[in-house]
Amino acid sequence: MSENEKKQTPAAAAADDENHIIAERRAKLAKLREEGVAYPNDFVRKDLFGDLRAEHGEKTREELDEAAIEVAVSGRMMLKRVMGKAAFATVRDFTGEMQYFVTPADVGDEAYALFKSLDLGDIVAAEGTLFRTNKGELSVRVKKLRLMTKSIRPLPDKHKGLTDVEACCRQRYTDLIINEESRQRFATRFKAVSAVRRFMENHRFVEVETPMLNPIPGGANAKPFITHHNALDIDQYLRIAPELYLKRLVVGGFERVFELNRCFRNEGIDTRHNPEFTTIEFYATYWTYRDQIEFTENLLRYVAREATGSEVITYQGTEIDLSKPFDQLTPVQAILKYAPQYTEENLKDEAFLRKELARLGAPQRDDVGIGALVMALFEETAESKLIQPTFIIDYPVEISPLARASDTDPTMTERFELFIFGRETANGFSELNDPEDQGRRFMAQAEAKAHGDDEAMFYDADYIRALEYGLPPTAGCGIGIDRFVMLLTNASTIREVLLFPAMRPVLLPRSAVFLSRRIFPCPPRSKLPSSRQNSKMSFLKGNQTTPSPF
Repeated sequence: MSENEKKQTPAAAAADDENHIIAERRAKLAKLREEGVAYPNDFVRKDLFGDLRAEHGEKTREELDEAAIEVAVSGRMMLKRVMGKAAFATVRDFTGEMQYFVTPADVGDEAYALFKSLDLGDIVAAEGTLFRTNKGELSVRVKKLRLMTKSIRPLPDKHKGLTDVEACCRQRYTDLIINEESRQRFATRFKAVSAVRRFMENHRFVEVETPMLNPIPGGANAKPFITHHNALDIDQYLRIAPELYLKRLVVGGFERVFELNRCFRNEGIDTRHNPEFTTIEFYATYWTYRDQIEFTENLLRYVAREATGSEVITYQGTEIDLSKPFDQLTPVQAILKYAPQYTEENLKDEAFLRKELARLGAPQRDDVGIGALVMALFEETAESKLIQPTFIIDYPVEISPLARASDTDPTMTERFELFIFGRETANGFSELNDPEDQGRRFMAQAEAKAHGDDEAMFYDADYIRALEYGLPPTAGCGIGIDRFVMLLTNASTIREVLLFPAMRPVLLPRSAVFLSRRIFPCPPRSKLPSSRQNSKMSFLKGNQTTPSPF
């Protein structure tokens, strides 16, 4: 053994093994190309494994033999066993798995030799009949066999699987092939999204689509992504929320609307945040925030039941009961309940609040009022303790620029946020429909932005004009789909419920970079518009071998 071999790391050895396997599979592919069409597309799949099990899974061996049920199936080969003159393969399609039984007597020597040369991961089509093996397994007795797609890269070890969390996120396609838990998690997500739409439509809401590119970002306090539209020569913003467009539609006469789509916020990445995420926002006329609280509670309860089969879920070892009425507290009540070291007098004392927040490591700007200080203390002391579903109601005006003020206390708004397991899951309120009050709120937000608040809203003159035509009494709500799916699937991070979460880019191998530049050459720098030059440099700067946040 050479010194280099002795010093070789396990990772390097694994990479060498993988490269050797890839080389062998490429050689097989080259042979297929010599013999004809390497990637055929003329097979007609007539049957799905899940459907076959549902229809014939209870039939006895004798009944199957008598019926001689002919099938045409195809899927990815996950397991192969060759035992002399007989072989078995476990094959998966999107409905489930089934076993192929292959013998040279049934398919011929040439096809049997082809089968023995197949690799795990190959897409294999078969025609044959259903039967039950001696062990009772419903299987396909293969009469014709075809390789539809050659898998070049080897699948991860079937026993170890794909366990590296970062690899699962970067290579979701591999994760979904190998990990049943991941497939089930996303199946639950798809069921949940479908259930949301059914519930909304059953309550006479119409689904709409509003712009992703906005001339003015609005609808939430958040830092937007900025891009440039070359033809119009204007900056635009990826939307942070669809709220202002949806309320324009309510003004126009669509009195119950919802949108289930993506939002974008140029903020940090952690276990609960991703720069692009999915929400549903919905608005109904002649509802108050109290009506929205009841509706939101019923919606989440329905979605949980449809997606998981139960209104009681277990998350990170804690039982979350969605079947019971959700609790309701004001921010002050929540602080007094979960942080009893404070008094009501403390929460009215601005100097005390500023000093206490500084002690907790959350100092606030000098220009914020006592309402914002109370909410900051709530976030530091009580929010994480709201494990069971809890509505926090009645928020200060200064942090709720789009919510209707209370008729009994003009310093407070008719607003709620829903917390489950210490996480904000929904946000809603009676909508502010007074255009003059909304104008003053926008001006206050613009002033906050001038004082350095990157998340403050812009002044949206067109939205004010829409309100001047008349917005009926309306209540709205937004729900974070990703966070709720985390609860439904017992996912510890938001990345686990996103098919393709945002991650720091990794450098391609030099060979791949060289090939890509040959195929897609960049124009000379002098021919790039200035905005394109800047974006290109930004990309290059960001694509360095810096540590991943994960």
